[in-house]
Amino acid sequence: MRIGISLTSAHAVRDPREGAQRMIDRARAARDAGLDSLFVGDHHATPIPYYQNSAILGRLLAEWDERPCGALYLLPLWHPVLLAEQVGTLASIARGRFILQCAIGPDDNQFPAMGVDPRHRPSRFEESLDLMRRLWAGEEVSSEGRFQIHSARISPVPPEPVEVWIGAVAQPAIERAARLGDGWLASPHLTPDGARRDLERYTEACERAGRPRGTTAIRRDIYVGEDGAEADRTGGAVVAQGYRGFPEEATVVGSPETVAERFAELRDMGYDDVIVRNLVAEPEPAVQSILRLARVRELLEA
Repeated sequence: MRIGISLTSAHAVRDPREGAQRMIDRARAARDAGLDSLFVGDHHATPIPYYQNSAILGRLLAEWDERPCGALYLLPLWHPVLLAEQVGTLASIARGRFILQCAIGPDDNQFPAMGVDPRHRPSRFEESLDLMRRLWAGEEVSSEGRFQIHSARISPVPPEPVEVWIGAVAQPAIERAARLGDGWLASPHLTPDGARRDLERYTEACERAGRPRGTTAIRRDIYVGEDGAEADRTGGAVVAQGYRGFPEEATVVGSPETVAERFAELRDMGYDDVIVRNLVAEPEPAVQSILRLARVRELLEA
């Protein structure tokens, strides 16, 4: 099983440079821990500092190496020509493979803030992905659909094909991931039973679509402690306060040995990648948790 990281992009700080530095420090720790991939998320019109994906990833790639990297984009909120250009540039900066994580996004304040009708999310998503793939292939594209585009080209195009992982929870979204994606990203709120159920749903959807199953990844919000007692004091306290409204079983808190056991359960279900995110916000415990993932990787490989 591969272990990647999605860096927390929201930081409640007075000095915005402090939040950016936290992300840089965590990217370095992920590199030093030997993690297999590096990602950032996507959110807009936020009340606290949220470091935007394309810009911050360009900075973080200075700390990364040739392992895969990428970002999540809520495609209905982005103009496909602009996003295709940004991905083409990021993929050219990156020394390894670029992975586009994408989703339609929730029906929340982001859509009115960006002037997008949330009812058009599925159609905008599918049209955007098709247009971007054609642009990345070097084609000239036009569209008279949700996006009005006339004779567009981009440069640079990605130096190698962009891999697309589609985040999906609802059955229609899982069907879309099976039809259109190179992989599927499972929701972080899933309990182990939910993770097994949704993996089966995705596998069956791929069979119906007549396509081989793509990469299967799941995000887990975690804290790796020095030992079980320290993990409970630091990470367990956050979970006990109702972390993000997640079921407790959807989070992973424990010693490196305990975390490795939980990840092995996901591997045995059939997941290829677990993408971790820090559930502890404080900078030093977050960095130390990432560094301890090196031991988790050793245990999984033993």
